[in-house]
Amino acid sequence: MISIRNLCYRYNKKAPLVLDNISLEIGRGEFVAIIGQNGAGKTTLLKQLNGLLKPTSGSVTINGLDTATTRTSVLARHIGFLFQNPDHQIFCSTVYDEIRFGLTNTGCRPEQADERIRRISGLLGLDGILTRNPFTLSKGERQRVALASVLALETDILVLDEPTTGQDYRECVEIMEIVKDLNRQGKTIIMVSHDMEVVVDYCKRTIVLHNGRVLEDDDTGIVLRKSESLGLAGLEPPQIIQLALRFGPLFRDVTSPEDMARAIISCTVTGGARV
Repeated sequence: MISIRNLCYRYNKKAPLVLDNISLEIGRGEFVAIIGQNGAGKTTLLKQLNGLLKPTSGSVTINGLDTATTRTSVLARHIGFLFQNPDHQIFCSTVYDEIRFGLTNTGCRPEQADERIRRISGLLGLDGILTRNPFTLSKGERQRVALASVLALETDILVLDEPTTGQDYRECVEIMEIVKDLNRQGKTIIMVSHDMEVVVDYCKRTIVLHNGRVLEDDDTGIVLRKSESLGLAGLEPPQIIQLALRFGPLFRDVTSPEDMARAIISCTVTGGARV
């Protein structure tokens, strides 16, 4: 669904490259995390996907559409984008109008739009505040409003820049379970996150960016065990993997507390482990 070929980007002719010769393929139904320290190029890469930024050189195609020559309004029918800061995409006077705005601009029928708004607002716990002005809400609530406006479009691809910003633990889990369910339904998910626990719990593939280059790209469980690469990118593995790494190859497949429990039970039953 997404093809990136030799992508380079700089904000002006005299500026250094923010993205440096990146090549990636992302297939239908993947759940991909993009991680790295601040300034690694993560958000800049995401903005290439929906045409907000155009390549300095190289190419980005979404469902066969070249983002350099395709209008953002056309790309919006294929790819939904959630900004890290919800205030960068909220501008309507009520929550209802905010969710409805994108639907109206993509030609959704009024009755269909109303049905989607009711369904999505209920899913995200916004049904009781549809008449409120978004700017009177907390940052966590505004983030869910912005997410609702993206989900309502029902695009095949969702690009999420820190989707759990401003959420407490319960709200974070609720949002990620919704995103996980969308992935089960066949949606392609690309997510930037600094929360390694969220990454290991939900993302099947992880890409590490460092200084605008791809440092690692593999299954999440493999990438998050590469302490040297993560350290270079200013990151640490999730706590459960840090613990598993202390036991070496005996716990090489552990990425969750459930995995850890099974590994310990297996060692206990076989009686052959020396931990």
